[in-house]
Amino acid sequence: MAQSLDLEEQEQLDQIKHFWNQYGNLITWVLIAVFGSVAAWNGWQYWQNKQALGASVLFDEVDKAVATKDVARMERTFTDIRDEYGKTAFAQQSALLVARGLFENGDAGKATTALEWAAGQSKDEGLQAIARLRLAGLALDSGAAEDAKKWLMAPMPTEFSGLQADRQGDVHLQAGNKSEAKAAYLKAYQSLDDNIEYKRLVEVKLNALGVDPSVPGTQP
Repeated sequence: MAQSLDLEEQEQLDQIKHFWNQYGNLITWVLIAVFGSVAAWNGWQYWQNKQALGASVLFDEVDKAVATKDVARMERTFTDIRDEYGKTAFAQQSALLVARGLFENGDAGKATTALEWAAGQSKDEGLQAIARLRLAGLALDSGAAEDAKKWLMAPMPTEFSGLQADRQGDVHLQAGNKSEAKAAYLKAYQSLDDNIEYKRLVEVKLNALGVDPSVPGTQP
């Protein structure tokens, strides 16, 4: 009986050896791929956390530079965060900050460059929308209504629809298309929440065009 059991065990062992010879390498590589993926994911998480930490430090520097109107410092720190941590939200928010600081210091050209980078780089639809709206505003300031129109063509998140329509009204008005401007301003007015102070400005624009948006039945 013992000999029979030994033979059975030997047969099982032979089967296992045969199975391993046939599939062992495949199993090994699958395991390596699985464990490698886990290691890579952990490494990616570590890299992401390290990136965010480094970017946050530079973002604070950008914020301070803008607050103190130190143009050289804001340009230098923005270049650093853009080059080293360009894929982070901190870098893209820095672009918006720097653009405002540069514009306030009279450099609309460099402000436009920073906003264009944010609009093209950011994966956040909200940040993209803000950058495009500001780019449209800068284009309108320079009298380039067609450039402003291009920045406003891309779809934006619903929460930005009112501001987008308002900017489109500005574009139409600058081009001399008053009826289109009225329609866009009415759309903006009806899209904006009553608690948003900006809605009062849209109302002023409509009043200047002879439209009272508070009148029932007023349609865009």
